[in-house]
Amino acid sequence: MTSDELLTSLNWRYAVKKFDSTKTIPSDTLAALEESLRLSPSSYGLQPWKFFVVADKATREKLLPHSWGQKQIVDCSHVVVLAVKKNVTSADADKLIDYTARLRGVPASTLEMYRGMVSGSISRTPDAEKDVWMSRQIFIALGVLMTAAAMLRVDSCPMEGFVPEKYDEILGLAEQGFASRVVAALGYRAADDPYANAVKVRYPKAEIIQTI
Repeated sequence: MTSDELLTSLNWRYAVKKFDSTKTIPSDTLAALEESLRLSPSSYGLQPWKFFVVADKATREKLLPHSWGQKQIVDCSHVVVLAVKKNVTSADADKLIDYTARLRGVPASTLEMYRGMVSGSISRTPDAEKDVWMSRQIFIALGVLMTAAAMLRVDSCPMEGFVPEKYDEILGLAEQGFASRVVAALGYRAADDPYANAVKVRYPKAEIIQTI
């Protein structure tokens, strides 16, 4: 992909207000988008998350009343609920280090310094701050997902306008130890979405980027 192709994709992207409910994301494209989520970076590589892909329309109908009436939830192809892992502890650092050792074929003992650094950061952070810290990682994944979608010409609409507790209840997130933080509707824009051809409103580069 060239620089021009990348920028064309990012300019093409917008927060879709009306999806074409007759169109579905092909399985191979969806698989690539799911993989983009898996490959998203996170602090220390902890990956304190789980991504719930809601394809079932009946389930999305149940979510609609708790989505501030935003029809994108029902009319899109798939809804991705990005959820944070609750109660992250030093055990999560141990899991990461042990998995890293197995995956890279090295003794876990060679990663003890890294284990101590990650575990120490988690242990020293108060629970409330830890939740904020881990929740911020979710938005990194959201950015990766939306960029990947634009590159594949899949439309998206990020949403914080929903009732997390109701989503957690309907999707059974709490019993799995997760809590929803943000939602992304994915699919294809409707031909009559009035926002599709609207001029993208962004401040000039000179106003928001400074080289030091």
